[in-house]
Amino acid sequence: MTDHKPSVAVYKFSSCDGCQLSLLNIEDELLDLAAAVDIAFFLEATRSVKPGPYDIGLVEGSVTTPHELERIQEVRRECKFLIALGTCATSGGIQALRNFTKPEDLAWASYAHPDYLHFLETATPLAEHVKVDFEIWGCPVNKYMVAEAIAALLQNRRPDFPQYPVCMECKRNASVCVLVAQGTPCLGPATQAGCGAVCPSVGRGCYGCFGPWPQANLDSLAPALAGLDRQPGETFRLLRNFSGYAPAFRKAAEALPVKEAK
Repeated sequence: MTDHKPSVAVYKFSSCDGCQLSLLNIEDELLDLAAAVDIAFFLEATRSVKPGPYDIGLVEGSVTTPHELERIQEVRRECKFLIALGTCATSGGIQALRNFTKPEDLAWASYAHPDYLHFLETATPLAEHVKVDFEIWGCPVNKYMVAEAIAALLQNRRPDFPQYPVCMECKRNASVCVLVAQGTPCLGPATQAGCGAVCPSVGRGCYGCFGPWPQANLDSLAPALAGLDRQPGETFRLLRNFSGYAPAFRKAAEALPVKEAK
């Protein structure tokens, strides 16, 4: 990084704002972060805006409109480092469910005047359009991972993110395995850690919102989970959830023989 106080810009694309709120919820760490960097553009937090270019750009949300397609190129040009913030920015998020159907049908079912809408056929992650330096998965992101990513950039190193699946977090929390004990379909063995295993800790299976764990064996896990389906297509829909457009989950879902309830 340069000798001056690094500038940070936080942008919103198609999303729910949850990842930006997670950044604001860093609390004490946010004060330390604010002392180390110049938060120059963050409309969720302040109306004060300083012009770019910026050293670090944090982008929440997926690319879903022609305007966003142009805007992400502008953001990339004005930021030295670009971080994809959250599952929408890294895999398209929940709105990427439209990628598996006809978005026009969804528009006509949801809006009184869909002819006023301007949208792309797909909702896509940032990396499909621009170079992304770091990706932070999560719906929403783990606030401490955001702080670690920025600290890593300031110290000229790679961020120290978990390199294991959600199952490891369950073990550390002493949570009973819902997959083994209850037969509940759970993506914990195939999902990157970082959430703290929140869902399994309350007796629910993992929904995969932190994205695929790179070493997961979905070729074996997906059919095994499908064998536990309580309704036809349950595992298919589980894989098509928060991170459903991520290539590993997409491939695993398409390989299942039963894809949806009849």
